[in-house]
Amino acid sequence: MLPQALGEEGGPAPGDQVSKLKTAMLKTAMHIGASSVSMLVCECEGSGAPVVIEFLEQPAPLARDIFRHGKVTAATTERIVAIILGFQETLRELGIGTRQTTRSVATNILGEAENHEVFLNRVRVACGLEMETLDDGEMTRLIYLKTRRRLDDMPAMRQRTTLVVHVGPGNTRALLFNKGSISRYTSYRLGAHRTRVALEGGHAEGAAMLRLIREHASGNLTQMAFDYRDVKIQELVILGYELQLAAPFFSKAGSECQVKTLREIVTSSADLDENQMVRRFQLDYHTADALLPALEINLAIAELFGLKHVRVPASPYEQGLLQDLLVSHELTRSLEEEVVRSAKILAARYQSDPKHGEHVAAMCAELFDAMADVHRLDAHDALLLRVAAIVHECGTFISPRAHHKHSQYIILNSEIFGLGHADVTIIGLLARYHRHSGPKPDHPDYSELTTGERLRVCKLASLLRVADALERTHDRRVRAIRVERQGHQLHIRLKGVADAAVERLAMRSKGDLFESVFGLEIILHEEA
Repeated sequence: MLPQALGEEGGPAPGDQVSKLKTAMLKTAMHIGASSVSMLVCECEGSGAPVVIEFLEQPAPLARDIFRHGKVTAATTERIVAIILGFQETLRELGIGTRQTTRSVATNILGEAENHEVFLNRVRVACGLEMETLDDGEMTRLIYLKTRRRLDDMPAMRQRTTLVVHVGPGNTRALLFNKGSISRYTSYRLGAHRTRVALEGGHAEGAAMLRLIREHASGNLTQMAFDYRDVKIQELVILGYELQLAAPFFSKAGSECQVKTLREIVTSSADLDENQMVRRFQLDYHTADALLPALEINLAIAELFGLKHVRVPASPYEQGLLQDLLVSHELTRSLEEEVVRSAKILAARYQSDPKHGEHVAAMCAELFDAMADVHRLDAHDALLLRVAAIVHECGTFISPRAHHKHSQYIILNSEIFGLGHADVTIIGLLARYHRHSGPKPDHPDYSELTTGERLRVCKLASLLRVADALERTHDRRVRAIRVERQGHQLHIRLKGVADAAVERLAMRSKGDLFESVFGLEIILHEEA
């Protein structure tokens, strides 16, 4: 919908309006969601909030197909293609090229469909769009961005212990905020659409349906209670597509919703048929189908922690998600800090020496910057290297012997806030290769990477090995380093070290990967 400044009665046509935005930067985001396809066109200029030029949304039963059949049916695929083609026609009317979409993404549950590649290929051929499937890390970033806005809206959240829960189509994520910073992050295989499809064969109605939902969710709810058993939750913020669409019918914008009121809404909604749910909450049929599980799961979580009220954001879920897609591809500074904080929490959980890990991380950063024109890696790679340095010795919790392999196992089976599976896999490999042998083609996880990803791992692992060799004594003898390249040699000057015999010995076994990757011989110099 056009903003007032651009859409006054009698004004120029939309295409003319957009063409007059000479200094503005137009960005377009498209999202294939669990039960709808949406598109947002924004005018983004400077540091101000984006101005919405157009927002479109059409229903499509993607989640129902995936959880019921394990694949996207041909009918749903063609419906989604038709919706996207219609959106592209709107872009042409606005004078925007259909190939200029800033971001085109599909819900993370698409990865559970056995034919997800066939589906994406169909969209690519029919619409000319390269759709990116959201991973867990990106979903967490999007939830984080939504939560940061809640912190601004509700200052009390910065002082109180707040649990933010997002009940998605297939999974539920929980972020614990303590004084405005994330102190814990967990996820559960529990979602609104996943639950609805799982209970289809029960033919239950009313109170019996609510009991079935609770029983289906009981295992995950028990795990959540255990995960936060040591925390007194003071505030609960609940997010979700279905929930936020229905929120105006049971909660005033931005205000608290009494759990008692939420329970009454759930109980009365359980007695409604499909048509009545659609009329009561003004939803499409696909969304209305998953609303009752979403409401009951959130109610169960509120009761689990003995809360009297919950907070539901007043902002539209889908429109906010599309805006966040345009800013979340690059990590914000505050989000990067939360990723690092999560890595430190993981390291502390397995009693890894924090001073050693952070000192290695600092030297990794020095080496990364000094070699920037050679390795040609980006800021995200620098973050992965920093995280790997912090957690690379967590495997000593299991045993000092072969602790690099134990570290990889722990990392691969842990969650690091803000990072997806692919990123965590790389961090696990970096920890695996911080000592002993370097990467080999037959190593698990490494063998599954593309050639480009393998080279990326080799570059980052070689930097980590060099930094770890310089901190061989674990007592921060090397206070700082200065790096210079001369021909085929890399000269590292060790500030505060009068005798670098220990570091030279360590470099003999750990500098090999660096020399083979970059073709540079490492020369150490004392600078007492």
